[in-house]
Amino acid sequence: MTARVTRDDVVAFRLAAHGLAARAPAGDLAVVAGRCGVQDSPPGSALLALHARAEEVTREGVDAALGEERSLLRTWAMRGAPFVVPTADAAAFTAGVLPPAEEARRHLLLGVGPSLDRLGLSLTDAVDLTRAELRGVLAGRRLAIGELGAELAARVAPGLPSARRAVWEAEGPYAAGQPLGEGVVHFCLRVLTLEGVLCFAPRDGNQAPFVLVDEWLGHPLPEVDPAAARAELLRRYLHCYGPTTRAAFATWAGVRAGDVGPWWDEVADELAPVEVAPAAGGRASRGWLLADDVDALASATMPTGVRLLPPRDPYTQLRDRATIVAKEHHRAVWAPVGDPGTVLVDGEVAGTWRPRAKGSRLTLAVTTFGRLPDRATALLNDEAVQVAALRGSSTVDVELTTA
Repeated sequence: MTARVTRDDVVAFRLAAHGLAARAPAGDLAVVAGRCGVQDSPPGSALLALHARAEEVTREGVDAALGEERSLLRTWAMRGAPFVVPTADAAAFTAGVLPPAEEARRHLLLGVGPSLDRLGLSLTDAVDLTRAELRGVLAGRRLAIGELGAELAARVAPGLPSARRAVWEAEGPYAAGQPLGEGVVHFCLRVLTLEGVLCFAPRDGNQAPFVLVDEWLGHPLPEVDPAAARAELLRRYLHCYGPTTRAAFATWAGVRAGDVGPWWDEVADELAPVEVAPAAGGRASRGWLLADDVDALASATMPTGVRLLPPRDPYTQLRDRATIVAKEHHRAVWAPVGDPGTVLVDGEVAGTWRPRAKGSRLTLAVTTFGRLPDRATALLNDEAVQVAALRGSSTVDVELTTA
């Protein structure tokens, strides 16, 4: 039987699923990050996304969770982007992202295919060549991708047949002066990260160095059934973004819609159809939700309060954008270049914000889509103070304008 709900039901349910209806208790960072992962690009976004979802978040606390405690892990995940995820649940966001088929993996790594064809190598072969040299290069070290890729490519080259080596060492299409083989290694490192071999150590200035996972944690990640990891990733996606479609999940994960069978088929018997009533002048939409979430969807209520979400916050990574933002504001929220942060007021995306720092002073330029009530303006100022502290600023100004 198809459940029928309204747009407000969907928004309220998703806000609760994302932890944006009420902040989690202090210290629950792994729970917060584990809902659907927290993207950390641009750098610092994860810190602000965690703050929007948990009490008493500090830069020092997040750094400790990533560094000393290692209860959080920074790794490449969906769409090839860096994410912060719970170490205990890392498999869902690493092995769970990786398609089982070679052709689907090539799509996940857009751009690698032509170079592999020139080399006469499969992606699996190239990853195996890189894996064979990885420990000899990275053991006991922390290396950014440029240095790591160059050293690995140089170690792989001598073992290649002469004709293939010539192609490997010739300039490739990825960067001026960069050998083709080095560029291919960069793609292979993404696969090895999703296989749980590599992760990121804490940033060193502008660099995000790689380390071996087993050295970083003191043990390898637990072995998992890849099918089970894919199923768990999809369950978390459905809980945060449902009702949804196969195509929307494919875009969120970074794969083709035609390749989502290995995810979707694993949970097909756990799903329920949902119809969302149309907004004025629109059409009803249909999607899928975890059957266990149908009652929560139908009973969800809109929250109150204000949140400042960072660029590429998990909540704004949904694909049915018109559900949360009127179409006339899409280009403002999802800018072609340089996404802004977004302002949530009582559960609705009410505007955007951009930071401007000068010394210890931070200015937040906030553009709203309509006039804010006085209560919301006061809460916005309170949130701005907390964002400034997380960004290392001692004072903050809010420049408020209406689009």
